[in-house]
Amino acid sequence: MTNIEDTNPTVRFMGTDMAALDLEHSLAVIRKMSRNDQFTYVVTPNVDHIVNLHPDVPHKRHILFKAAYDAADLVICDSRIVSKLARLSGLNVPVVPGSDLTAHLFADHLKHGDRVAVIGGDKHLKNILMGKFPGPDYRQYIPPMGVLNDPDEMHKIVAFVRQSGAHYILFAIGAPQSEIVAHQCKQSGKCKGVGLCIGASLEFITSAKKRAPLWMQKASLEWAFRLLSEPRRLWRRYLVEGPRIFRIYWRHRR
Repeated sequence: MTNIEDTNPTVRFMGTDMAALDLEHSLAVIRKMSRNDQFTYVVTPNVDHIVNLHPDVPHKRHILFKAAYDAADLVICDSRIVSKLARLSGLNVPVVPGSDLTAHLFADHLKHGDRVAVIGGDKHLKNILMGKFPGPDYRQYIPPMGVLNDPDEMHKIVAFVRQSGAHYILFAIGAPQSEIVAHQCKQSGKCKGVGLCIGASLEFITSAKKRAPLWMQKASLEWAFRLLSEPRRLWRRYLVEGPRIFRIYWRHRR
């Protein structure tokens, strides 16, 4: 991490330094990061991320993902399950769901004159954002599928971020692609602004997808709602890979 962590408290849990910040303070830090002369970026670990940061057999994708996490400037816990496991270890890791972070960023913080670049989404996304949240200057780049296996395409994304001059760069191409490309933007030394690896957050705020009811979110059951909404796509993540979090936690606790 950079010196951002010197002014904001962090808690190390399961091999990752997470910010001990609530939603309001996280947004304040991100607003300040957006005006930096050097590119910085934010990651939001959830169960899926933690599991992928601790593979049984590491390979190139995991190594790049881990390097991207280690270089992130702000790490905000996106998972109530991870937060509860931290509490069992006597640690306070506040939960700031990435979807809430994105929603409040658009509703309360983006203003006229802010430049926002979106990596991902479909051809309608930019117009929908302009209609729901007028004021910012939006730019969008829609990469093809398989970005992680296409070095030329990753270079094009870095070039787009550099040329956009955006204050906020929203990486909406999923993990680990978003984090790895954000890391490349930082390594280039030629980009500015703050990158946010936001997962499906834009789909929720534009109503392209429905988010779990509040009671399910508070009960740590948002994963179950998403599984029921997209069983064919998400069954392996939540039913096979996700439960490994408890073995990883037990290993670190010992």
